[in-house]
Amino acid sequence: MPEGDTVFRAAARLHAALAGAEFLRTDFRVPRFATADLAGERVDEVVARGKHLLIRTPRWSIHSHLKMEGEWRVVAPGERWPKPAHLARVVLETADATAIGFELGLLEVLARADEAAALEHLGPDLLGPDWSADEAVRRLAASSETPVAVALLDQRNLAGLGNVYVNELCFLRGIRPQRTVASVPDLPAVVALGRRLIVANRDRAARVTTGVDRRGRRLWVYGRAGEACRRCGTRIERGDLGRTDLEERVTFWCPSCQL
Repeated sequence: MPEGDTVFRAAARLHAALAGAEFLRTDFRVPRFATADLAGERVDEVVARGKHLLIRTPRWSIHSHLKMEGEWRVVAPGERWPKPAHLARVVLETADATAIGFELGLLEVLARADEAAALEHLGPDLLGPDWSADEAVRRLAASSETPVAVALLDQRNLAGLGNVYVNELCFLRGIRPQRTVASVPDLPAVVALGRRLIVANRDRAARVTTGVDRRGRRLWVYGRAGEACRRCGTRIERGDLGRTDLEERVTFWCPSCQL
């Protein structure tokens, strides 16, 4: 499931493949930008901003969001694509690499001058240079009557956490995801732990919150409804807090370890 760490790694791979290179061909396969042609543009950098990814040239920014199914892949020129061509939303070719965005939930081409406005709604980026724990806590606290899981998922409060991290974070802090923000003790500690978790995982292929990097042992509660809690043996429960604009607010918790 794409979260801030997934996008961070994708941006690093794309930066390594594209930065400093010139586009030989660009193919935007979404109606609004089907006629856009960035051939001849040189890539300055590729960066992540929370769950958003930006491929920057001097004049343009290719802005994408993976949402639930999206993925960026890089192949050598002429190499077979890892997914069917009809799933591609954009193809970016340079002399040495082809970057393909498959099933992207959002794709747009912005003037560099318009990039900041497109992302101004985002809170501090957990993996970014603008990270501010104080600002994240302030924004979360302003949502005092919101369930804490919903508030942590809201990218306007802090950018980068998704369902996996939020559920694991709530378990590790011993709080049920349904509790209101106002009832959560030591909100700064929740934010600090959330950042430690995502920073620890930003360079890993497999997300680990238990400290055990082994298949089937990496997570405490997420996706484990009906299974025994790794800490106390109580059955993990599952609930649904509705939907955000990007993903389901599905929650998992231990009724004994989380209050």
